[in-house]
Amino acid sequence: MRLKRLPVVNNTAAVPQPPQWLRVRAPSGKRYEQLRQLVESKRLHTVCASASCPNMGECWSNGTATFMILGNICSRACRFCHVKSGRPEPVDLQEPQRLAQAAARMQLRHVVITSVARDDLPDGGAQHFANCLQAVQQQLPQATLEVLVPDFAGQQQAITVLANAPLHVFNHNLETVQRLTASVRAKATYQRSLHVLATAKQLAPHLQTKSGLMLGLGEQLDEVRQALRDLRAAQVSIVTLGQYLQPSGRHTPVVRFVPPAEFDELAAFARSIGFAHVESGPLVRSSYHAEKAVSPVLQHAGLTH
Repeated sequence: MRLKRLPVVNNTAAVPQPPQWLRVRAPSGKRYEQLRQLVESKRLHTVCASASCPNMGECWSNGTATFMILGNICSRACRFCHVKSGRPEPVDLQEPQRLAQAAARMQLRHVVITSVARDDLPDGGAQHFANCLQAVQQQLPQATLEVLVPDFAGQQQAITVLANAPLHVFNHNLETVQRLTASVRAKATYQRSLHVLATAKQLAPHLQTKSGLMLGLGEQLDEVRQALRDLRAAQVSIVTLGQYLQPSGRHTPVVRFVPPAEFDELAAFARSIGFAHVESGPLVRSSYHAEKAVSPVLQHAGLTH
């Protein structure tokens, strides 16, 4: 399979040093080490490690993680993402059971499952997502379940598979404003992402839909506000806003580090236009504090156990 790669932005420039409000401690501690060993023993991947998430130390020390299924090699090569790209490995049919066992060992109350993009699979991996959700539900019937999915090339059948799966939160990230999408996201389109979110809500009105944006890529605040309006028009009820951090000199450069006050301002705007829950701050990521973000929304909708 031949990948269509976006041009390298800069393979020599040094990655800029983040300001003080973006600095975090390196992962450490007994709970972190226990979780690392558990994930390795079950031959699982986490987006925490594969995408170099700055919150990995905090989340793993607290006993939470976002599982990444379908391998750790993505069929796309987005300019912002640190996950490896190339030819994905065959689907591991035993992965759902191992994932469910790990989630049960961790005694999770809210389980988040994401994946690399799998354009090589006819359904983009949707059925494997559903198999993982079913396995976790059997092991942890009281847990709330969230997925963070790729766009499945816009296939309605793939979205339908997940709409019929045991699921509470359907997350798909818009990632950036419309003007910057083509230069940042490989193969993705702004309108397709909105379509995926709207379709999931139409097929399963009980689902809470969620999306996220990275800031600092060169967007204007008015463009961010418009993206938030577009997400609300697609009936998205949960949104995350966080600072983009350049993984290496080969990735899209950071245009600016957005100060915390601007994140607060955008959070207030998002709430004013109807988002039920907003997580907005420099270190916020799609699944950061996901269990805290989702509980009030699901309780309001009467969907928690």
